[in-house]
Amino acid sequence: MKVKLLLFLFCSLQINLCFGQPKYEFRAAWIATVDNIDWPSKKGLSADSQRVEYTRLLDMHQRNGLNAVIVQIRPATDAMYPSQYEPWSEWLTGTQGKPPTPYYDPLQFMIDEAHKRGMEFHAWCNPYRAEFSLHKSSIAPTHITRIHPEWFVTYGTTRYFDPGNKQAQDFVERVIRDIVSRYDIDAIHFDDYFYPYRITGKEFPDDNTYGQYGNGMSREDWRRSNVDSIIFKLSKVIKEENPHCKFGISPFGVWRNKDKDPEGSDTRAGQTNYDDLYADILLWLKNGWIDYVAPQLYWEFTQPNAPYGVLLDWWSKHTYGKHCYIGLGIYRAGSSAAWKDPTLLPRQIQALRDASNVQGAIYFSSKSFIKNPLGWNDSLQNNYYYHPALIPPMEWIDSTKPAKPVVELKSSSSYNNAITIEISKQAEDKDTKAFVIYTFLEDSSDTTGSIYKIIPSSGQVSVSLPYFELVKKRIAVTSVSRNNNESELQFLKGREISTSKN
Repeated sequence: MKVKLLLFLFCSLQINLCFGQPKYEFRAAWIATVDNIDWPSKKGLSADSQRVEYTRLLDMHQRNGLNAVIVQIRPATDAMYPSQYEPWSEWLTGTQGKPPTPYYDPLQFMIDEAHKRGMEFHAWCNPYRAEFSLHKSSIAPTHITRIHPEWFVTYGTTRYFDPGNKQAQDFVERVIRDIVSRYDIDAIHFDDYFYPYRITGKEFPDDNTYGQYGNGMSREDWRRSNVDSIIFKLSKVIKEENPHCKFGISPFGVWRNKDKDPEGSDTRAGQTNYDDLYADILLWLKNGWIDYVAPQLYWEFTQPNAPYGVLLDWWSKHTYGKHCYIGLGIYRAGSSAAWKDPTLLPRQIQALRDASNVQGAIYFSSKSFIKNPLGWNDSLQNNYYYHPALIPPMEWIDSTKPAKPVVELKSSSSYNNAITIEISKQAEDKDTKAFVIYTFLEDSSDTTGSIYKIIPSSGQVSVSLPYFELVKKRIAVTSVSRNNNESELQFLKGREISTSKN
């Protein structure tokens, strides 16, 4: 009886969500390349196999209703693309510095495939990790640790840039400028690794640079100023190279505990962004240095030290007008009693949708979806992401609406079960990236319509639609700009529904 009741409540929740989906929502997945977590599945795959694996991931995410991917292109001061500054990643070919065979540009390929599917591509870079595993990682002779070993320190089993080294900061700035200037990415994305997570009993070895640049500051404040400095510089660099390119940070889920700061969350996290990673996320949001924050809330509602609901509410109240996307830990499916509950992820999605200043979710990580854990792929496809969603625009970047598209009926036949329309952008419109097809009930009281389909486009497209789904509906189309601004509705005019069998 209890099982039946649980299933009834679960299904009811799914149905309610299906009919209450937002028009605007960021829906993304992280694709991690470090240590071959998500892609490629192993080192040394042929270029063809790498491409096949990546497109399969995208197809899966597209079926699940996602509209963006966040792909790790610089996991450890290396590159998933040809770079004048850093060698090819070992996680591509097995040997750092060795290009893929046959040769291709993985980053360009990945961007093109994402855009082809109407998905944004966010280029995920790790700012300061240089050697993933000491004495195990493949390190090329051209790697910056070989050229400038004085810029780096060893902490645990990993080698890092010293964030207090000004030359190291300048190098990272050059790398990011190079990416943004050469590739049509939608965002630069940094994760939570600034100063590394503390190792018990070991202090991060930055005595030399602190002695050189500390200027009387406490070490903690000086470290935070170093991280503030690189974020400010990169924000400036990104917008100089491409004003439409967004800058996002995905921090650890706790900024600061309330016992340390009244502005902090009611949590008891062992480590925090502010006190341990020296990342003052709130300062960056307040100053407008970043466009979105994506806190990693990989915990359940009942987690005793960092409960999901408490942190969701806290971040919703600390966005300072920027976007907030919640990082969800789908990789934890089945790992504990809480994560064996099939209603957990649906409840997390509903909660973030109810939060006033949260615009979406990002899932870690891609490979977790492959086995459809707890049926969550089905839940996304059939319920929570059943209707496509537009990515929310950022008005502080650009608020200009594109021109309405040109829409023409080419054919309509119940016999062929098809309505064919042709959509094209206005000649002067240079910024349209997609068209949105809406359906309206013939009843004139329907003034909002429903999104039927979002179609990526760089110019003109011909679209075939099922006749019997649309026969009693009006059709309208809008254009969507690079920054996700939407045009006014353009209704399909002069539509004659033909029942001819000719």
